[in-house]
Amino acid sequence: MKIVDLTHEIRENMPVFPGSECPKFESIGILEKDGFEEKKITIYSHTGTHMDAPKHIIPYGKGLDEFSADKFLGKGVVVDARGESSISLDLLIEYEEKIEKSDFILINTGWDRNWGKENYYNGFPCMTKKAAQWLSSKKIKGLGIDAISVDPVNSYELVNHNIFLKKEIVIIENLKIPEKLHGKKFLFSALPLKTENSDGSPIRAVAILDI
Repeated sequence: MKIVDLTHEIRENMPVFPGSECPKFESIGILEKDGFEEKKITIYSHTGTHMDAPKHIIPYGKGLDEFSADKFLGKGVVVDARGESSISLDLLIEYEEKIEKSDFILINTGWDRNWGKENYYNGFPCMTKKAAQWLSSKKIKGLGIDAISVDPVNSYELVNHNIFLKKEIVIIENLKIPEKLHGKKFLFSALPLKTENSDGSPIRAVAILDI
């Protein structure tokens, strides 16, 4: 069994969605002084590699805490969208057979190469409305992407968020998706914190190979 980590590290001064605050770490316990280490962490619920719940934007939508744990584990497939200006229906149809057999669709745009750079926030490829509608009709648990959002950062309508979250398909953003996962069968795990009324949560996303 081989585990591939698909998660960005959470730290101070990390990339966050424009308008959000970076995480803050405050030492509460110091080993040499108190005999133990403990930190107070102040963090937004959509920080780093994270998951969006329907509750994030859908009125009366479910929080992550309302789903059973098996919602966050399943067969994954990578769609290679590197070099594309948008994620089209035609591109997704090329992967239709694999998508039909998968629970989580991970879109590799190659955009995580810009993590930590100013251009990370703009210009990344997004799914067209037709592509999103087609994919949301499939029996999948979640959609993941290696960019900060499935919609443009300056979008107010959040078309793709609405399409997927209305179908209770969770959205995972800010993934790291290496090329070595292309064409591979793997189990995808993305477990969120189980917090009350959870609109979203940082996750530790991994691909489990040789299953």
